Amino acid sequence: MVSSTRQPSTGQGRESSLTLDRGLALLQAVADAESEAPTISELATAIGASRAAVYRLLVPLQERGLVRRDGSKVRLGLGLLRLAAKVTPQLRLAALPALRELAEAVGATAHLTVADGEEAQAIAVIEPSWTTYHVAYRVGTRHSLGRGAAGKAIGLRDETPGWIATTGELQQGASGIAAPVRGVPGLRASVGVVTFHELDADVVGPQVLTAASAVADALR
Repeated sequence: MVSSTRQPSTGQGRESSLTLDRGLALLQAVADAESEAPTISELATAIGASRAAVYRLLVPLQERGLVRRDGSKVRLGLGLLRLAAKVTPQLRLAALPALRELAEAVGATAHLTVADGEEAQAIAVIEPSWTTYHVAYRVGTRHSLGRGAAGKAIGLRDETPGWIATTGELQQGASGIAAPVRGVPGLRASVGVVTFHELDADVVGPQVLTAASAVADALR
């Protein structure tokens, strides 16, 4: 006897894909709504679907805690916080090899910094193993996006040379060079180094750029 596993038809697969896409579009519409909490009707208009379709799409999102209903209004759910909590450890793990290589090559503390509102927050830090002393830059350190190489690099566009160098903006005597992490949707971040030694930007800048590209590749 010959047995076979029945595969879903192409039509069924396409329908599932469209349902997933609409569900994600609905979640995005809830997040992007200008009002505090959009209504079912507003969401239907936003994603180009009927109210009945929106009600159906909300069911699995509610079951997973990604949204919650408040009468006819829809708000983001606490389940998103649980998902968000998983992001930082994964970012840190992906970035560590490039940061370690950068720290050892430059002899300076290397870091991955992300934007959190109007602040920059260090989420991964690697200190060089062979230097006599180095800057103690702690994970969780926060400062304004407008201060320091790490914060300023996050907002850097396509300017040449592609990195930012600063001295004494966050700590007296400390110099930093940072470059933005590009090409990762939804991520505003930079990779950089900080040290009490004078940094040759023409030498260290390209090394920081290479590390930022390696981090981006690891996250894609």
